[in-house]
Formats: sequence, C-alpha cells, structure tokens
Amino acid sequence: MSRLWHVLGAVLAFALLMAGPVQAEEEKPFAEQKVVLQISDPNPFKQTLVLNVANNLIKYYGPDRVDIEIVAFGPGLRLLFADNVNRGRIQGLSTNGVRFAACNNTMNAMTKKLGHKPELVPQAKVIPAGVVRIIELMDQGYKLVKP
Repeated sequence: MSRLWHVLGAVLAFALLMAGPVQAEEEKPFAEQKVVLQISDPNPFKQTLVLNVANNLIKYYGPDRVDIEIVAFGPGLRLLFADNVNRGRIQGLSTNGVRFAACNNTMNAMTKKLGHKPELVPQAKVIPAGVVRIIELMDQGYKLVKP
C-alpha cells in the first residue's frame, strides 16, 4: 500500500509539472491591472526607479487593484541582493503584495563570477529564467514595463 501512495504521489507531481506555466503566486481577483516590471540594469538609479514605479502603481490603483511582479535578471539581479540599500523598500512593497523574482540563470553565472552564491533578500523567489518568466506573465495578460 505504501508503494502505491509513492507511485500516485509521483504521478501527481509529474502531472502538476506538466500542467503549464507557473501562475501568479498570489491571486488578486479584483486587480484592474497586471504589471511585470523588468530590471536588468546594474545602475542604482534604475533599480530605485523600478521600485518607485511599483510604489506609484500601488498608490494610484490601491494594493488590491494592481498585481505587480518585479523580475530581476542580468546585472539587475543586484537589486535583490541582501545587502542592497533598497532592502527596506523591497520589504515594504512586498507587504503590499508586490512579488520579486530572481533569475536562476543569472544566479548561476554570478556564483561562478563571485566564487559564492549571492545572498538574496527573503522576498525574492528564485525562478528558472527571468526572460521566460516575463513571457509567461505576458501570456497571462500582464503588461511589461521597463523603467
């Protein structure tokens, strides 16, 4: 009987894996707008700007009326480093429902370059590939904004 449960569990896990693209982690059924913000720039000004845009969207629509995910890849991943000066702002935006995605491809490249895996803010969710995540979200009706 135990073996049957293991087989059923494996079949279910495979079925979920094959079900399709990852859905937004936190459903916002009353969101009027769905926005994915891309950050791929190492410039601290651009990193601050992407957080400002997210904050302005929340102020305009309200936290329940806008669904925002910030996807960081390439040099923009530095926004999500644990020692980034914006970590407090990231925490605040997260409490308003903003999600943060960190590209695993970039993580692997930076690990090789730095000699250790970069430590990220706790709000960051590592995803396989930043560009793929953006495409998935756009397929779900998200609008891409690259400040």
